[in-house]
Amino acid sequence: APLMQDRGVDEVYVDFTEVPGGQREGGRVLARLIQKSIFNKTGLTCSVGVAPNKLLAKMSSEFNKPNGISIIYEADLQAKIWPLHCRKINGIGPKAGERLASLQVNTIGELAAQDRGWLITHFGKATGAWMHEAAWGRDERPVVTESEPVSMSRETTFDRDLHAVHNKAELSAIFTRLCEQVAADLQRKGYVGRTIGIKLRYDDFKSVTRDQTLEHFTADARTIRQVAGQCLKRVPLDKRLRLLGVRAATLIKAGEEPGNGKSRSLAQSSPASNATESIASDQLF
Repeated sequence: APLMQDRGVDEVYVDFTEVPGGQREGGRVLARLIQKSIFNKTGLTCSVGVAPNKLLAKMSSEFNKPNGISIIYEADLQAKIWPLHCRKINGIGPKAGERLASLQVNTIGELAAQDRGWLITHFGKATGAWMHEAAWGRDERPVVTESEPVSMSRETTFDRDLHAVHNKAELSAIFTRLCEQVAADLQRKGYVGRTIGIKLRYDDFKSVTRDQTLEHFTADARTIRQVAGQCLKRVPLDKRLRLLGVRAATLIKAGEEPGNGKSRSLAQSSPASNATESIASDQLF
């Protein structure tokens, strides 16, 4: 297929649209050929979901495991998708599922019945709008074969909501680890970034982000933590947190930044593990 997106060790998206014979039996013929080829090559079975977009294809691939083929048409939304639990939507996790249940929303159909504004009120602008689109089976994301990364980020959702004051030490350690992980990702993949940002999600599901752009590019954990800490000081920390994230954006390949010699020494002046050295003088939580 001309368009295939690798999603990890055991998952891919394939665009059948322009593949000769790709629409035969709604895509079932080509799905069988894929299953046969994978089995002959690896001895492994796989399940295939065929649908108009990535969101529905992902959901339908779960229907007939193992080694099944499921085909979903746009007209099947009400009969096959809406009766499912909201958690079947890839991206709605346990906490969001619990919150929806507390609002008497359990199935995807019940989610689709909610007004977009109501969802935004309860889950924030981005998440609420996305939930509404997902419940109606809408997903405009293309199958991406290859692209330069726009940003690199690490985030974590806590097992329990944490408070910036009462759980200061725990949050500080998590924050440092995320900065180290972003730095390690940049260095491993050969990139440097100029914009450092943070993401917080509160216990009411509202999210906030803050970014700061540097004068130089960096992949240094200590620098990332320092700048991310400055971003953190620009957000309210009076509510409990359920998610914390750190990102680096405005990326270019290491060695290609303007003023190469000076910037590169700044970007790689210390290894990722050195972020912990800044905790004592920059206690953020």
